Formats: sequence, structure tokens, C-alpha cells
Amino acid sequence: MATALLLLATMAATSSARGDESTPAARVSAAGNPSPQLLSDFCHGCHSGKAPKGEFRIDDLAADVTAPQDRERWLSIAERLRSGTMPPKGKPAPERAEAKALSDWIVRQVELAQRERNPRQGRAVMRRMNRIEYQNTIRDLLQVEVDLQGVIPDDTTAGGFDTDSASLQFSSYQLDGYLTAANRVLDAAIASGPRPRHVQRRVDLRNESITQRRDVYRHVDDGVAIFASDLASNIQVVFWNFLTRARGKYRYRISAYAYQTDEPILFHINSGTNNLGEPPQLIEYFEAPPGKPTVIEFVEQFEAGRNIRLLVDTEMRPRDLTRQGGAADYRGPGLVVQWVEMEGPLEEAWPPPSHRLLFSDLPQAPRDGSDQREVRSEQPLADAETILRRFARRAFRRTVTDDDLKPFLKRVQKQLEHGQSFERAVRVGLQGVLVSPEFLFLRERIGAANHGARELPPLETTPAVDPEAPGGALDSAKLDEFGLASRLSYFLWSSMPDEQLLQLAEQGRLGSPETLREQVERMLRDPKASAFTENFAGQWLGLREIDATLPDRQLYPDYDDILRSSMLKEPGRFFDEVLTHDLSLTNFVDSNFSFLNERLARHYGIEGVEGLAMRKVELPPDSHRGGVMTMAAVLKVTANGTTTSPVVRGAWVLDRMLGTPPPSPPANVAAVDPDIRGATTIREQLAKHRQTESCASCHVTIDPPGFALENFDVIGGWREHYRSIGDGQPVVIDGRRMRYKRGPAVDAGDVLPNGRRFRNVDEYKQLLLGDPDQLTRALAEKLLAYATGTPPGLADQADVERVVQAARKKNYGFRSLVHEVVQSNVFQTK
Repeated sequence: MATALLLLATMAATSSARGDESTPAARVSAAGNPSPQLLSDFCHGCHSGKAPKGEFRIDDLAADVTAPQDRERWLSIAERLRSGTMPPKGKPAPERAEAKALSDWIVRQVELAQRERNPRQGRAVMRRMNRIEYQNTIRDLLQVEVDLQGVIPDDTTAGGFDTDSASLQFSSYQLDGYLTAANRVLDAAIASGPRPRHVQRRVDLRNESITQRRDVYRHVDDGVAIFASDLASNIQVVFWNFLTRARGKYRYRISAYAYQTDEPILFHINSGTNNLGEPPQLIEYFEAPPGKPTVIEFVEQFEAGRNIRLLVDTEMRPRDLTRQGGAADYRGPGLVVQWVEMEGPLEEAWPPPSHRLLFSDLPQAPRDGSDQREVRSEQPLADAETILRRFARRAFRRTVTDDDLKPFLKRVQKQLEHGQSFERAVRVGLQGVLVSPEFLFLRERIGAANHGARELPPLETTPAVDPEAPGGALDSAKLDEFGLASRLSYFLWSSMPDEQLLQLAEQGRLGSPETLREQVERMLRDPKASAFTENFAGQWLGLREIDATLPDRQLYPDYDDILRSSMLKEPGRFFDEVLTHDLSLTNFVDSNFSFLNERLARHYGIEGVEGLAMRKVELPPDSHRGGVMTMAAVLKVTANGTTTSPVVRGAWVLDRMLGTPPPSPPANVAAVDPDIRGATTIREQLAKHRQTESCASCHVTIDPPGFALENFDVIGGWREHYRSIGDGQPVVIDGRRMRYKRGPAVDAGDVLPNGRRFRNVDEYKQLLLGDPDQLTRALAEKLLAYATGTPPGLADQADVERVVQAARKKNYGFRSLVHEVVQSNVFQTK
């Protein structure tokens, strides 16, 4: 295997100018190629042999930059040289021109390798739909909502997204899940039985046996007053009589009001089964105003066998209420519930739309004298072909041919020959379509003379790679119209293309720039675009990890489920606002507004916000909030349940906001665990950590953004001092002594690798805002990685720069950036 030194020697040999090996001129040829002497003089001493620094060996680094593992190692060398973190301080270092020559040479080799590969293999390998995309596609394909949790396995992520082709492998276990799912969704879509009985039932809580516990509940003239609930001890109002009998949408109405208080009372509704051992699922939090009864209504999709539970959210606990004498004489706030009503399933027509979508107006007849019904046909093979052709076109997301249909029609014909009914035979064909690779995989085909090549605008700056070099993105085969339709729909909707996209693809019109802009606008206005916020923003910001840790109750007693629910809503509402109004993406770094409710505003120390509803709030200048980095949800997912770490948060900022993720730490270096006993600060611990040579080069980049966020605690609250369970001063809040103590003071200042200093998060944000192009570049690359299933490579950088250039001309508007991403060659290339 060729090594790094051998490759450099070969490159240097092509140069006509050679100097003495001990001089700088010998380390870089006249042609600009670095020689092996560069690595030998400055890298080989530390990074070779049996115990290389950072477990990184130069002497066995393969020259083949096409292999992913070796490519990443080469690129890490280039990045360290560019940032000046290698060689470390105190060690001999190459001159700036020499370091640039080597880093540029590495980038050039990787870029050329990618340019050679892309036209042959494409940028992204074929991938299957992830679980969310599969469920959404089933919803839109068959117009049914079926809970497939536990049927289709959860997906892992790579590069931060569950759309990454590297993580979406296929196994026999998954195939078994898809077979089960196909049967389940066809059961839901085909109306084989009688119309489910429509139920409308109202209960008076005074008549429910569960409310007869007078130590917790008080019966009043018009209902039952609930003062305390506790899920752990099963003190909740379970509506056993509201068990759903069929899958469908159900409407619930609750008449309630706040009792013995002038303030609204919060409560929440969970759903579950009659097995209380199964974990409940939160439906939503609600608030009831004082005095006047108010009817609160919601509609929810349920499988059969579900009920609802009501829990009031007061500061009183059932155990404490009992100790104080029970509910009869309690004078604190509570919730009076008068009645609760359930109605459903809410079917507007029968057979439902899903059935008619498959079988159109074909008649049904009783099956074997039972109440079951099935579809009949006078021309079974002809009707089966019509059904399968119509279904396969939408399932395969393209025009289908006779050859495409043959295997499925053969299955239907075989079933008919064996005496199966028309409906059962067609169902076998439909199931075959649903487990076909053409359905499960996003098979992006290359177009011939479809939407063609477009003249690209010139770059205003010179990129690291030559955009006109042969084999680049401009020469790669572009997606055909159907592939483009699927890429667009799974990008913005996490689901299949709708009829308008398919028709435009069939007409060969989708790929024109004007049509694409029209379709992006239409799709972003569609309610299905909520998937873009939930799945892109949720993963970009790491919000899916919100429950990965539970804050320590001794240190953070102020964390509760209402705060959790509120903090999760803030980033999504903020993301939607920036997207909808094409606000500058710099708002993700700093903004003068956010979306808060009373609970979250109180957590942030912001006054004047009342009620449970999230609303746009102008932030006070001294709030230290604004942008996503200082949102409580983001701050929670970048901390564990006990402590914060500048390393974790710093790595998050470098990756998510700046697009420069740090390398993984060496395996033999222990992590730094903050001291919650208050004896040592994390800054003091990291200062010692930086003394380790293999750690210092990375921590000089990682730690500063992490320290900028140190004024925010585990749950995103502002702090001037750390909380301690050991040394420190007592803390008293509202006359109550806390179980934690006031620990050492927080120091949120630091210096960036380029020498720029900041004292706090506000100053750090301003430093980031000084380079909006880099913020745009980083976000564009995240969008492209999410949309295409693989992150942009060096061969794509010229196209990324064009996206940045176009966004700059539109004041870095985020909606404009989404448009430019879709218009890019990277998005439209296989």
C-alpha cells in the first residue's frame, strides 16, 4: 500500500525545481507541490512509531484518498495546518507558505478523487426511506394514519441526520417489519367490515368511581374539584368508559374552570390503554380560566383500545394534600371538571377515502353470509391491472411500465386461479408493491435530456477547488424529473411527491428554475411542510435528544414537564418564523425576538408574558437570549442531567452553527467531568486538560464557544454562579431553602484561536455575526446533507459557494437559502 511519504515523493518528483533538502525551498517545489521533507521535518517525529501523539500515524497513512477513513485523516491534517493548531506551540513549524502548500495539495487530491468518482457513482448511494418518511408516505399514499411504532425499527443517524445513506442499511429484520406493516396498513385502508359504530358519550365526573376518593377529590355543585395529580402513584382521572373501539379520529370536549384562584389552572391529557403498566403518551397541555366554565376541545387520531387520562398541574402533591387533611377543607387552587365528552370515530363517508382510492367505485358484497364485505369484479384481471397501475405509479413515484406490473399481476392471477376472491387476490398484489424495492428505496435515476444543464453564475471569490475542472458536479449526471420530484418532496415534506409534482415530472417541466421556485413556494405553504421544521430543525439542533437525560431534582427542582413541553416548542416556532418571512439566517445566532409562554418566560426572567399559549415576544436587551444557541431546549440537549461541559457545547457550536466539527478525541484520553461539589471549576479542570499536548490543539478551538455558554445551566436558566451539592453558600428562594448551594462564580470569557477575545455570550454572538458567509455556508451544507443523504464533499464546494453568493445578494434570507439549495447542482445531482 502506498504511503503518504511515497505519494508526496512522487508529486515532488514531477517538479523540475529541486533544492537542498535542508532548505524551505526543497520542501515546496517550483510547481507548488510539497515534498516528503515537509512531513518528515514537522510531523513524523510526533506522529510515527509505536506511540504516536493523538494515536495519529503519518508513516502508515495510505496515499489512496478515495477510501473514506484515509480521506478523513488527510483532511484533518489540512484543517490543522490551516487553523495553525498543528504543529503545537513550542514545536518547529513550517512557514505559512509551506503549510498552505501542503493543505492545498491535500484538498486538491481529495477534490480530484471525488470529481473522478461522482460521474461514475454519483454523490449519494441509494438509500431506503427512514421510518418517519415511510409512515408519512403511507399516510399520503393510502390516506390512512396507522401507528407503526415498534413495527418499523427506529433509525440511527450519521452526520447528524436520519436521512444519511450511510446509516440507512437494510436487513432481514427490517424486511419482516415491512411485511407486517404492509398487512397492517392494508387492513386499515380496505373497508372489509361494516361502518364502525359512531359513539358520542358524555360523563359527569361526580358519577365516576375513580373520583370517589375524597382525600384527593372534592365534589362540588357542578362537578369535581381536582387539587393534585401524580402519575407515579396513579393519582389521575382515567376515563375507562372512553375506550376506543375502532381506529380513527376522535373528538374530546372538556368543560372545566379554575377553582379557588384568580389565575388559570394548567392540566394535561395523556392517552394510554387499559394496561396501566404501559407508558402513557402526552396529548397536550391546556389551561382553564378562573370562574367561568370553559369548553376545551381537541381531536386526536387513535388506534383501537385507547383511553385518555386527565392530570392537573398544581404545586400540590396528593401525598401532601392527604397529610393536610384531604380535599374537603383545602383552600388552595384546583380544577373543577364538570363533564367530559367523547365522539368518534369521525368518518365522513363509508367506505372511507382510502378504500375508494384503491378500488374506486367497484361494488362490495357480503362475504360468506357474515357482516364482512368485500369488493367484487366482473372483470377481475382487467380491474386488477387498473388498480395496480394506478397504485404503483404513486407508490413508485414515477410512470410505471407493463414490465413493472408483470410480477404483481402474476401474483394476482395465481391467487385467482387458486380460488381466492378478487379483493384478496388484489390485496396480494398491493402488498407486493408495498414491499418492493421500488417503493422502499429512493431509487434516484439519471436523466437523459431532461432538465438539462444550466449556465451557472460566476463565482465572486475563488473557491478552494476549480469549479470548471473536469469530472466535477457540472459534469455529473443529473437526476431525472421523477428523481428530482422525490428529492424535493422528501426534503420539504418527508413524504412522497403529490399529484402536481408527479404530473410536472411526467411533462418534463419540473426541472426548470422557474417551476422549481414555484413548487418550493407551494410546498412550504402546505401544512405538510411542518415535517421540514420537525425533522430538519429537530435534528440540526439535536432536539430529539431532549429526554436523553433527566435533570437532577436536587440541583434543578425548577425543571418540570410543562417547562420541557414549552422549551421544545420555542425552536420550532422560531424556525418557522424565520423561514416564513425570509428573515436573515443570522437570526439563528442572535435575534431580538423569540416565542415564549408564561412558563418559559418565567424561566428566562422575562416579565409580561401570561398564559400557556406560545407567542412572539420582543426580548429585553439585557435578556442574553436571542437565536437558537441560548434557547433552553438546545442548552438542555448539550448538557447532562447534572452539569454543563464547555467541550460538549463548544463542539455543538462548531458543528451545528459553523460547520467545522472538531475531530473525535483520542481513545486514551479521559473525559473531563465537572465537579458538582463546588471545589473546582470546569475552567480550572480544562486548563489542566489543555496541558496534555494531544488535547491542547483541539481544545483551543472547542473550548471558547463552550465557555461563552457557561452562564446557562443544565436546563437553560441564566446563572452567575454554579450550583453545588457540597461547598458553597445557602440559597433561599421565596422563603424556601434550596437543597443546592451557590458554588463558584461563572467566567464565560475566553479567546478564539485568531486572538479575538470576548467576555460573555453577547460578545461571542457578535463575533460570529462578523462572518455571515460562514454561517450561511454551514447551514447550506446541513440542508444539502439532509436533502441528498450525504454531506457535500470537496468536489461540491464550488456549488456551495454559489449558494452562499446567491444568499448574500438576498440579505441571507433563510427562505431564499432554501430556494438556492434546491436550485443548486448538488441538490439536483445523483
